[in-house]
Amino acid sequence: MTDGITNKTAPVEAGTAAGDFQNLHELVAKARANLNQNAWDYIVGGTETETTLHRNRMSLDEIAFRPRVLRNVGNVDASVEVMGRRLRLPVLLAPVGALETFDPGGGAAVVRGVDRFGAAHMLSSVSEPGLENVAKAGPGALRIYQLYVRGDHAFVEDRIERAIANGYAAFCLTVDTAHYSRRERDLAKRYVRANRRDVSGREFQMGLDWRTVKRIKDKYKVPLVIKGIATAEDAAIAIDHGIEWIYVSNHGGRQLDHGRGAMHVLPEIVAAIGGRAKIMVDGSFCRGTDIVKAIAAGADLVGLGRLQCWALAAAGEAGIVRMLELLEDEVQRCLGLLGVNSFAELDKSYLHAATPTGLPHVFSAFPLLQIEPYRY
Repeated sequence: MTDGITNKTAPVEAGTAAGDFQNLHELVAKARANLNQNAWDYIVGGTETETTLHRNRMSLDEIAFRPRVLRNVGNVDASVEVMGRRLRLPVLLAPVGALETFDPGGGAAVVRGVDRFGAAHMLSSVSEPGLENVAKAGPGALRIYQLYVRGDHAFVEDRIERAIANGYAAFCLTVDTAHYSRRERDLAKRYVRANRRDVSGREFQMGLDWRTVKRIKDKYKVPLVIKGIATAEDAAIAIDHGIEWIYVSNHGGRQLDHGRGAMHVLPEIVAAIGGRAKIMVDGSFCRGTDIVKAIAAGADLVGLGRLQCWALAAAGEAGIVRMLELLEDEVQRCLGLLGVNSFAELDKSYLHAATPTGLPHVFSAFPLLQIEPYRY
C-alpha cells in the first residue's frame, strides 16, 4: 500500500543521527525540513477542531511531580519486563499507518531501530512493507501486529495466523475507527490521500463488535490487545472477555473530536481493571517525563506515535534509535530526581494535580521549537 505522498526532499544516511541531535525537538525540526506540507499535516493534525489532540497534551501538563529526597539513587534503571522480555524503556512505538510516508523503509526501518535499542514495536496493518517483511527486518524485537478489519472472519484469522507464524508476541484490534473522521487540514486543501481513495471493506470495521473478540479468544492463545478503550465500562467488558492488554487511546485525537485526554482517561481504566490486565496508553507522549507520569499512574507501556514519525522522517532508522536514547536519558534523570531507582518503586503518590503553564498544542512539549502549529 502507498500513501501517495512525496515524503522526502533528500535522503538521510542511516547512522548519522547520534551526533546530529542533542535534543528531541531537533528531530522534530529536521522532520519539518524533510517533509512536504501534505505529509506534515498528516502526522501533526487531528480531527475537526483538534480539541481531543489538545486535551491529550493538557492532560499531561495538568500533572506535576511530588519528588522524594535523600534517597540513594546511584543505580537508576529505566528497564522493565514486558511479555517475558526485558526492555530498556517501557515504550511501544505505536501503530501508525503509512510509515513509508516518512522514510522509504517504513515499518522495517522502525523495527530495525527498535531492535537495535531494545523497545517494543506495534505494526499497523496499513503500513508497508507488511507483517512478514517487518518481522524479517527486526527478528529480535518485541513485535505486536495491529489490524484494521477489512474483511470477514477468514480475513481476520488469516492475519492472526500469519502474525503468530512470524513471531509477533501479541495481536491487536483497533476499535475506535468504526467511521473515518474529518481531517480538516486535508479537507481545507482539497487534498485526498491516495490510500483513502479506494479503501474497500470499511463496512467490516463498522460492524465490529464483541462477538469478534470472543471468536478470537476462543480460537487462539496469542495475547490480545484491544486498542481504543476510553471508558471504564468498556474496559470491564474487555476484562470479561479475557483480554490481556487494554490499550487506552483516542487515536492521537484523530478520530472522535471533543474526547477526553488520554491521561484523564487512564485513572478510571486502572481502577476498573484492578490489576486483571496490563495497560498500554498513547496520546501526545513526547518526553521522558510524560513516560514517567503514565507509568506512575498505572500504565505498563507508553505508545509513541507522532514522535516516532518525526524521528523517522528526520533520520530513518538512526533517528528512531537516537529518539529512544534521548528519551532514556530524560527518563533516567527524572526517576533519579523523583528519588527512585526503578519504575517498580514508582506509584501515583509521586503525582499531583497542577495548573498547566501554557496552552496545549501539538508542539507544546517542545518550547524551544520554532514551528507554527496552526499554519497549513
